[in-house]
Amino acid sequence: MSFQSTAAQLVTLASEGGEHGGNHDSLNPLVTGGGAFVALMLLLWITTRFNRDR
Repeated sequence: MSFQSTAAQLVTLASEGGEHGGNHDSLNPLVTGGGAFVALMLLLWITTRFNRDR
């Protein structure tokens, strides 16, 4: 199996995904991004609390 035939099969498989556009209805980008931001800020705050000597 060559690289070109494998790539062609993957393109065909990806194009058969349907009409949904790849996003789930319940995924809101604003909530997902906001949740990730809050989680990273919480991790940053925890890290700075444990590293007071620097």
